Amino acid sequence: MRLRLACLAALFALLGAALSPPAAHAQQTDGQQRPATDRTENLPGNLPAFAPLDLPPPNAYRSASGRPGPQYWQNAADYEIDVTLDPEAERLDGTVRISYTNNAPEALDRLWVQLDQNLFKEGSRGAALTGEEDRFSGAFGEGGYDITNVRIEHGGQSYEPEYLIDGTIMRVSLDEALGAEDGSLSLSMDFAFQIPEYGADRMGQFDAAAGTVFQLAQWYPRMFVFDDVNGWNVMPYLGQGEYYLEYGTFDVNVTVPREMIVAATGTLENPGEVLSTRPDGSGPLTWQFHAEEVRDFSWAASESFIWDAARAETGDGNPALVQSFYPEEGIGSGPAKGRNAGWEHSTEYVQHSIEHYSERWDAPYPYPTATNVAGIVAGMEYPMIAFCSVESRGPSLFGVTDHEFGHEWFPMVVGSDERRHAWMDEGINTFMNQYSTLAYYDQSPAQVRQSFRAAVREGAIDRAADRPILTYSDRIPYDQLGFLAYNKPAAGLFLLREYVLGAERFDAAFQSYYDRWAYRHPQPADFFRTIEDVTGEDLDWFWRGWFFSNDRIDQALTNVSTSGDTTRVQVAQQAGLPMPVELRIERDDGSAATRRL
Repeated sequence: MRLRLACLAALFALLGAALSPPAAHAQQTDGQQRPATDRTENLPGNLPAFAPLDLPPPNAYRSASGRPGPQYWQNAADYEIDVTLDPEAERLDGTVRISYTNNAPEALDRLWVQLDQNLFKEGSRGAALTGEEDRFSGAFGEGGYDITNVRIEHGGQSYEPEYLIDGTIMRVSLDEALGAEDGSLSLSMDFAFQIPEYGADRMGQFDAAAGTVFQLAQWYPRMFVFDDVNGWNVMPYLGQGEYYLEYGTFDVNVTVPREMIVAATGTLENPGEVLSTRPDGSGPLTWQFHAEEVRDFSWAASESFIWDAARAETGDGNPALVQSFYPEEGIGSGPAKGRNAGWEHSTEYVQHSIEHYSERWDAPYPYPTATNVAGIVAGMEYPMIAFCSVESRGPSLFGVTDHEFGHEWFPMVVGSDERRHAWMDEGINTFMNQYSTLAYYDQSPAQVRQSFRAAVREGAIDRAADRPILTYSDRIPYDQLGFLAYNKPAAGLFLLREYVLGAERFDAAFQSYYDRWAYRHPQPADFFRTIEDVTGEDLDWFWRGWFFSNDRIDQALTNVSTSGDTTRVQVAQQAGLPMPVELRIERDDGSAATRRL
């Protein structure tokens, strides 16, 4: 009889000691370094690993079950924006009017506004922290906002407030505090900036032969979030950490030269004026877009666009218009599932993603459009629109498209704090992407397991992380971002679904998390508590080991003994992260059996 031990439920057998720094660097309570063999002596009965997890205490706003509490609240921001693109000057000029509603139980005596374009202003913090070869580098020192005509309308009064701009942060002082529980005011200002050629892989310009593709994101002043956990979430934009935004309604008028086509968040309100029945003349045209229950608005414009469109069924009787905009440089060759497939297949990819996620997680896509735009950005998501690289081909183009449209569920609907907790959208989305890829390419479950195994090996062995998943986004070293924000949390959720809880229990809990926190602002504890609440499983050991620490997995087959017809197998947990064990028993007669412990 042959017996094999498959650590981590067979998924990560090849990892060994890879999910943490070497044992010599492991922290000890007395500050001394000890060899790995001592670690089990410090965990009698594994009690510390299974102790209750210290989560923030529940309250009236966030319940112990993981649901929003009976007094949960969040603020809202509606935007009316008029913007003009000057492609020759590579400049954007606009006016924004923000209608802000304070639903908090306390009054606000100031407002905080995000000025993300100031990342590209000379001397910005992000420029000082970003390496020249980083994905999040950009045209530093060449841009930034010009802000003028700042005005408040509140309580029948209209005035110019005092304000202070410090990098990507703007503080607006109010003459009279904004009242609690449904207090409202409007904040307006004019803004302008030079469009960076490469904008930290979020926006920029691609010089196509038939005309420049402008991808515009982080282009207008936006409100910071005021919530029940941190108050004002005033955190500078440094390039790597993404966004935390309020939900609202957007009405945006985009004025461009008449030869340009515009793709944007939301629905086009005046197609008759800008498409088939364009009026005679040579002046610019204004495209009018409307979007509801979204946290952001992005758009792209070019005279070089080829425009494809189709319909995606979402399962709720409200199909979505899926579409792609790309220049000729995006065209590839061969079938959609071939290695050289190009942007001519993008709409098929978008259609698959929208339909798959809607059905797979019982969460119908809630928006009327889904648009993919080819340009300089490698891959970035916004409500109803994604920017992906014009150079991507085949599985790479499918993969980035599928990933960015998976983000329409997390964080576009489930509005987590990306700047603090990147894993809550990137990790969850990467987990979902594996099942979508399996479905599109008709892969086997074994191939999905191999995908997770390869991702974790690449991150954990070749570039071992020295900090936990719960590290704030901007504090994750650039070379560990993919592992800590994407691959490790995704692999953990896969393990939780496939080996710890089982698909039926996990899926019910995952769908409950989505339903509970749609268009709201969950924290990590809300996710952890929801999964436990719906499954009825105490998972403190899992969250602690996988998310709160960088402990390693080290399971070993320490003894096999046979007495008559009975074989005894001893398995030891030799490190701080407990995980299930799968034993495969191969008998001399060729038969085999699997046992999970």
